[in-house]
Amino acid sequence: MKVKICGITNMEDALLAAELGADALGFIFVKTSPRHIRPSAARKIIQELPPFVTPVGVVADAEHDEILELIDETGISCVQLHGNESPKQLAKFPVPVYKSFRVDKEFNLETLQRYKGSAYLLDTHVDGTLGGTGKTFDWDIAVKAKAYGRIILAGGLTPENIAEAVKKVQPYAVDVNSGVESAPGKKDGNKLEWLFKAI
Repeated sequence: MKVKICGITNMEDALLAAELGADALGFIFVKTSPRHIRPSAARKIIQELPPFVTPVGVVADAEHDEILELIDETGISCVQLHGNESPKQLAKFPVPVYKSFRVDKEFNLETLQRYKGSAYLLDTHVDGTLGGTGKTFDWDIAVKAKAYGRIILAGGLTPENIAEAVKKVQPYAVDVNSGVESAPGKKDGNKLEWLFKAI
C-alpha cells in the first residue's frame, strides 16, 4: 500500500515525510486552500526529494495549458484533479493523472466509470470545501468502489484511525493531510511518526 502526505508547504515537512516512508507528497496549487504553495517554492522542495518519492500536484478546475506549465515549472510527476473536471480533462498529459471525488451517502459509484484515470481518490464531501476537512465518510463505499479500479482513500485519516481504515478498505493508497498537522500547512513530526508506525 502506498502513502501520500498531502498539503506540503515547506522543506522540513517534505524531507521528514520522505524519511519516514512516504511514497508521494502532495503540493496544493489551489489558491483558496490554506495549504497553497507557489510553484517556485514547490520546485525548490521537489528538487531536494530523494528518488522514488513522487511529487503530486493538486489542482482544481485549472486549464489544460496551465497544468502543463505547472508540470514543467515544478517537476511534479503526477497530477490530482480535485475540482469539477470532466472525464475529457484526464486525457493528454505527459504524467499520470487521477481524479478525486467528494463522497457522501448519496454518491453514485457508477460516476467512477466515466473517468479513466490511473486511480480514484475518495475524499469526504463537505459543502463549501474541496478537501482537507478532517472528516471521514462511510468506508463501506470505498470498499465497493474498488470494483472500478485503484482506490486512494482520503478524508479524516489520522494516526488514531489509519490502521482501522487500512484493514477495512485495503486501498491502493492512503492520502493524509490535516490528520498529521499542528496547523494548516504545518505538519506535526510526532503525528507523522505515529502515523507511519500505525501503518
